[in-house]
Amino acid sequence: MSRHFDQAKGLSEHHDPATHKFVFNQTMFRIKDPERTLKFYSEVLGMTLIKRLDFPEMKFTLYFMASISPEERSHWSTDHDERIVQTFGRPAMLELTHNWGDEDDDDVSYHNGNQEPKGFGHIGFAVPDIDAACERFEELGVEFQKKPNDGNMKGIAFIKDPDGYWIEIFTPNRQPDLLRDHL
Repeated sequence: MSRHFDQAKGLSEHHDPATHKFVFNQTMFRIKDPERTLKFYSEVLGMTLIKRLDFPEMKFTLYFMASISPEERSHWSTDHDERIVQTFGRPAMLELTHNWGDEDDDDVSYHNGNQEPKGFGHIGFAVPDIDAACERFEELGVEFQKKPNDGNMKGIAFIKDPDGYWIEIFTPNRQPDLLRDHL
C-alpha cells in the first residue's frame, strides 16, 4: 500500500467515515479592542469580515474573518440565515471574540501562549513573497517578533497582532529548502 501522508506513532490511518465531511472551521482569539484588531486583520493581512454576531444579553461580540478572493466575495449571500450557514461551513476562519468593556479596562490583557505557561503558539499566513510582505508590514508599523533573516530558521517571519498573538509569515515555495536545511 502506497503511503501519501506522513506517519507518527499513535496516529491512526483509519478514519471513521462519519468524520469525512468534518471541516476545521475556526480558531478563536479574545481581543481587547475590536476597531484596532479588525483594522489590523483587514488592512495588514487582507482578511474580510464575513459575519458579525452580537450577544447583548451576554455582552460579547463575535467577528468571523477569512481570507476571501475577490471572485469568492460574489458568492456570499446577503441573507442572514444563509450567511450563517456559509460562515460555519467554511474552512480556516479566525473568530475574534470581544467581551464588551475590555477595551476600557487596563487590567485586561490576553495571554498569547508564547510566555510561561506556554501553550498556543501562532497562526500562519502564506504569502507570495515574504520579503515584499515584510517590507509592507514594516511600512505599516507592524511589530515583528522575528524577521525573515533573524535567528536560526531563515525565510520565515513572525509578526504580532494588536493583542500580541503571533502570526507566522512564509512563502510556500521556499519551505522545502528552509526545512531541508534543518532536517
